[in-house]
Amino acid sequence: MPKKGELNHKEQEQESERAFRKTRHRHSAIESNINEPEHRGSDRCPDKGYAHSKRYVVICVCAYNLHKIGAELLRIEREGKIKQAA
Repeated sequence: MPKKGELNHKEQEQESERAFRKTRHRHSAIESNINEPEHRGSDRCPDKGYAHSKRYVVICVCAYNLHKIGAELLRIEREGKIKQAA
């Protein structure tokens, strides 16, 4: 992770490397994926009790997976249309 505040010369060189930048961007993507269920309305469980909340978590995970699968299918479909048009 990048250091907050002013950087010395050595730290600045390290943070400007390509591998460091790629890792930093990958980390933000992971954080986004962690918080995605909250953006889909799964941040609160209306049911009470451990069994109900456990079921709710499973439903949230399934919804997340379906969303990712749908996005991948749309990407594949778009690439197919682009290749057919060319």
